Amino acid sequence: MDLHFTGARATPAERDAVDRVLGSPSSDPLGASARRERRHLLLPVLHAISERAGWISGGALNYACERLSVPPAEAYGVASFYDLFSTTPRPPVVLHVCDDIACRCAGAEDLCAALERVCGAAGSATAGQSATWLRAPCLGLCDRAPAALLATAGDSPAYRRVAPATAESLLSSLGSAPAGNGTAAEPLPYVGGTHVRLLRRVGSVDPESLDAYRDAGGYAALRRALEIGAERVVDEIVASNLLGRGGAAFPTGRKMQAVARAAGRTRYLVCNADESEPGTFKDRVLMEHDPFAVVEAMTIAAIATGCERGFVYVRGEYPQAARRLQAAVDAARRAELLGGNVMQTGLRFDVEIRRGAGAYICGEETALFNSLEGKRGEPRSKPPFPVDAGLFGMPTLINNVETLANLPAIVLEGGARYAKTGTPGSTGTRLFCLSGCVTRSGVYEVEHGVTLGALIAMAGGVRDGATLRTVLLGGAAGSFVGPEALDLRLTFEDARAAGATLGSGVVMLFDDRTAMPDVVRRIARFFRHESCGQCVPCRVGTVRQAEVLERIAGATASPGDVALLDEIGRVMRDASICGLGQTAANAIASARTLGLLEARA
Repeated sequence: MDLHFTGARATPAERDAVDRVLGSPSSDPLGASARRERRHLLLPVLHAISERAGWISGGALNYACERLSVPPAEAYGVASFYDLFSTTPRPPVVLHVCDDIACRCAGAEDLCAALERVCGAAGSATAGQSATWLRAPCLGLCDRAPAALLATAGDSPAYRRVAPATAESLLSSLGSAPAGNGTAAEPLPYVGGTHVRLLRRVGSVDPESLDAYRDAGGYAALRRALEIGAERVVDEIVASNLLGRGGAAFPTGRKMQAVARAAGRTRYLVCNADESEPGTFKDRVLMEHDPFAVVEAMTIAAIATGCERGFVYVRGEYPQAARRLQAAVDAARRAELLGGNVMQTGLRFDVEIRRGAGAYICGEETALFNSLEGKRGEPRSKPPFPVDAGLFGMPTLINNVETLANLPAIVLEGGARYAKTGTPGSTGTRLFCLSGCVTRSGVYEVEHGVTLGALIAMAGGVRDGATLRTVLLGGAAGSFVGPEALDLRLTFEDARAAGATLGSGVVMLFDDRTAMPDVVRRIARFFRHESCGQCVPCRVGTVRQAEVLERIAGATASPGDVALLDEIGRVMRDASICGLGQTAANAIASARTLGLLEARA
């Protein structure tokens, strides 16, 4: 393979950033093909460059490509794919201000207007060229909206969340670099519900102490799994009828059976922690406040399916989650709960933390695999399915954080007993993320079968005693339901029968004071921006959908525009390669049915 480089050269700081990930150049494997086997390190290398310099220069990219034997054009395609990276010069301090739907309803547009007045348009450098601000999609901080994330590049890169944000706090942030990772003084997330199991340690157990986790019952499930054996563990998961909590609701036990049967082949375990669905933040709460539970659950799944290597793919906007998971992995490794001799059984399993870089599409499992492999995060055609050919072309078990977090309870109490909670078709508890115009935003854990109205009542109802107008159920890829749906039982089967979805567990409220046409247009713009552009139905459809909604809002719509919306949605659902395009019109279609596209007089 010929590699063609420009004349740009990396600075000493950029070279050092790359070398910290790849080691000294003298340690590089001999031969280009051997070096190319390390292509999966491209994303960590790009993160290192960006965090050191604030952007990815041509010289830095050249040096990384020389070390990895990756064509610079391909590496540039990867670097330019992600929103958190910049391939043009950018100040070292960047304030990412969320303007997505939950933050929008909490005044994000007013905050952006204030920043524009003082600092200039988004992307403009402040006086001294030391800082800039950008609009951002959902940061997963909907329970503390409006929110922003401050990132500072340099020798000691740092992140700080500003939430709930005010114009004063944002302007102050742009004028002062954060110290450390600036999260120690943050308030605990609000958690509640009727059957608190997955959330029981949040706020009561030190998330950075392995001893505290074990004192609270941690690692009893892994010990039990090792006692009963891999086949029995899989049988219990099957008996539990645990369905995936990421949105697709696929039976977890069937996935595990398929991967376990791939005898004689290398197998991988991937925890999908790229929680990017607007309105979703439950996995963030679990990772930040109970990280050892995630590591233990992954180890149980790995032992049951014969995986010896696992990855946690954490969205780039979750630096605190990545830090705490890494600390948990390091502590577990020191205690021989990970590594080459798990609990002194001779079994091998280890975990690596990888960070995304701002791409909603990477929540799609095959796009995530491509991202881990150092490629653009674009979905693959199916079949083959991940259980047959996933990460690096090998059988792969992939589940999201909440799904995996259920495994310890199933192992300890047995699948049949676990299945007694909830309904036959929707077993166990479910985490719901309540935000928007609700009194107490937070994560609520309830038994499947609780009604939507009862869940909202647990959160104190509509904020300020206002009148409920609609609820976004399942996230931007879900659908709007009206007040008449308050009696809807929150189960997979009931939501499906009602033409809705539980999706990623989003329950976002909007009262009668909310400008709903603006909310719907923001959802359309979200999908237009997040489409990877690989397939025509989604690439073109998301653009045309957003254009039609803008015409409707501007009173310039033609008589056929409403019919065109339906046609665009149908084409995207039927012909898009992945779930992004297939669901991009769901919320818009439901909004039209409920009359949410027209402004109220």
